[in-house]
Amino acid sequence: MNIWIVLGGLNAGLAVGLGAYGWHKVQDDVFMMGTQYHMWHALGMIAVGLLASRAANRLLDAAGALFLVGIYLFCGSLYAFGGITVVPADGLAPWGGTAMMGGWALLALAGGRVARRGG
Repeated sequence: MNIWIVLGGLNAGLAVGLGAYGWHKVQDDVFMMGTQYHMWHALGMIAVGLLASRAANRLLDAAGALFLVGIYLFCGSLYAFGGITVVPADGLAPWGGTAMMGGWALLALAGGRVARRGG
């Protein structure tokens, strides 16, 4: 079992559910942007898991963790505008966005290392 594929799949499903809720009940652009970022970073976690199945790497675990933290802080802040209070609506989104960017940077770095090793 690869934890990043499991967490990515669960978060992708959650993003779909929140997207449906946001579209039908909240009808707020900020909330819907949160669902888009949520989905993209859930897919990022799945990518981490797929790459980790080829070669274990601490950078991959760090990337997955940053994606998860980013979803919670960034998307959670945006969801708060739609009435779902996961985290406060202000102050945490920049930290979540920074975590997401760091996750992508670590995923790229880890991918380069895996490609160089051929495995």
